[in-house]
Amino acid sequence: MRKLLFLLLLLPACAHYDTILRNGTIYDGSGGPPVHGDVAIRGQRIAAIGHVRGHAAREVDVHGLAVAPGFINMLSWATESLIVDGRAMADVKQGVTLEVFGEGWSMGPLNDAMKRDAQEQQGDIKYTVDWTTLRQYLDSLVRRGVSVNVASFLGATTVRIYVLGEVDRAPNAQELDQMRALVRQAMEDGAFGIASALIYPPGFYAKTTELVELCKAAAPYGGMYISHMRSEGNRLDEAVDELLTIAREANVPAEIYHLKAAGQANWPKLDATLAKIEAARAGGQRITANMYTYTAGATSLGATMPPWVQEGGFKAWRQRLMDPAVRERVIREMRTPSDAWENLLLLSGSPERVLLTGFKSEKLKPLTGKTLAEVARMRGVSAEDAIVDLVIEDESPIGTVYFIIDEDNLRKELRKPWVSFGSDAAASAPEGVFLKSSTHPREYGNFANLLGKYVRDEQIVPLEAAVRRLTALPASNLGIADRGLLRAGNYADVVVFDPATVAAHATYDRPFQYATGMVDVFVNGTQVLRDGEHTGAKPGQAVLHRVTR
Repeated sequence: MRKLLFLLLLLPACAHYDTILRNGTIYDGSGGPPVHGDVAIRGQRIAAIGHVRGHAAREVDVHGLAVAPGFINMLSWATESLIVDGRAMADVKQGVTLEVFGEGWSMGPLNDAMKRDAQEQQGDIKYTVDWTTLRQYLDSLVRRGVSVNVASFLGATTVRIYVLGEVDRAPNAQELDQMRALVRQAMEDGAFGIASALIYPPGFYAKTTELVELCKAAAPYGGMYISHMRSEGNRLDEAVDELLTIAREANVPAEIYHLKAAGQANWPKLDATLAKIEAARAGGQRITANMYTYTAGATSLGATMPPWVQEGGFKAWRQRLMDPAVRERVIREMRTPSDAWENLLLLSGSPERVLLTGFKSEKLKPLTGKTLAEVARMRGVSAEDAIVDLVIEDESPIGTVYFIIDEDNLRKELRKPWVSFGSDAAASAPEGVFLKSSTHPREYGNFANLLGKYVRDEQIVPLEAAVRRLTALPASNLGIADRGLLRAGNYADVVVFDPATVAAHATYDRPFQYATGMVDVFVNGTQVLRDGEHTGAKPGQAVLHRVTR
């Protein structure tokens, strides 16, 4: 008996795993060439990679398929869609396993007035604001159940509203101290840094010095600065200069949200912009960017009106528009080219290139999907008059798509190894409350469009480079050490897809069309997509910034 026991101890242990993905083409996220092998998952972690010996409760032959780390959505607006549907269907079907929030506005911190406004200004999606801090919001998503991991920046606009409201003035010394304290608390709670959105009031009202001070408060925690810059059009060069100044003076890395040159007259500026960023990088600054893979942006009709009329929040803005003298001035300024603010109506070039996608009023919802030009003709008014009337009638800023980007420029950005990807959209499903409004096709196709159209069909970048920029690059920029690479010990955020068939199907006319080609998706070791269908699992966690002081 003792001899038998001794012999058993000498035999190699037979490892046991929860799942083994066998015979896949492994793109580990590093950008290196793929290798053929297996990926083993045990619990929430990757347990082994290569030629894995042992057995698993479930073994899947993924021969001919790509196996990669889960994709990171660097600009997600799934903040509300996940509250009512935690499955994140539009993104999970594209391989997204981490949603990063916070472009200018974050879901905390909130004071009592901000909570009231959040409740009153809700559109189709209704929910209870049962949190105060940003960390509490992230925890509330996990408690409700989400299929993806969630993370967030602290919105500079949110900090400004918390302390100043929506007025156009600089903070005094005491108020600035309060703003810094909010930054420090959010960083302690796991925010990844400061995010601004500077074409939109009240973020527009913040001066460079204010943003520098907020970033200085985040710097000791290892936070970064990420920005929808003050201009992507007429003053693009100056806006990049401001971002570089903030990063340099606060000693933080910085990233540009949805890098672009907006408006046909500004398209030739992109080459100089890319050169300026690369010069800053060569000089030692950590500057990166993200992008979406479509030629239209999406925001609201607020981006057609001067910032001064929007001071004080939506109610004050709407009330001003009902004053005939103010209306006349606003329409005059909407028609006048200016470098003082970003006018997306003029940058689009024509009301035919402005698409209305989201109304609050049931009476106006039949206009969903029509161009601004169509609505203006229907009403027998100018495009500018139609905008003012619609905002007043709908009692909301109205979701809008603007065609402002050159596809050749888009391809230039796609070739840059320091550019990652973000949908700048929610993560909905083509059902229920989500069908009450339209959306931008990037919500259902941003990542699949990259892999299908630009990687496979046009061969703009090789697949291994694209996978790196969907995974390890954003993880590194965020300082996340245990995600973004297929490596033993990392969290098992893993995707399996068919490079030969992955494709986006969403269009501007029919945006609620799922992407195809994504076969399996694991989040923290749990399978949320199996053979292209959602399993219903919701294993998502709050991914928090690790303080690096």
